[in-house]
Amino acid sequence: MHKYEVAVVLNAKLEDDARTEVLDKVKALIERFGGQITNVDDWGRKKLAYEIQKMSEGFYYFIQFDAESSAPAEIESRIRIMDNVIRYLIVRADEEE
Repeated sequence: MHKYEVAVVLNAKLEDDARTEVLDKVKALIERFGGQITNVDDWGRKKLAYEIQKMSEGFYYFIQFDAESSAPAEIESRIRIMDNVIRYLIVRADEEE
């Protein structure tokens, strides 16, 4: 098992219920591919560095999880096609020794 972190930026025009639903789908994907969520960090609404799809703000979430090395590719391929996710990035967070 390796440690990973996924950063997800959601559409700023989403209502609270819709935003929670999208976040729950991302969490369910992680668990579906054998990941164990260790922490969810909600940064709230932030200004984007540059406009994306004519939006200048988004909701930022960072989810840390443990998973096998094959899981991130599977998770990423599903997040890529999700509505209301404007940007995402999965990185390996293992500490180098």
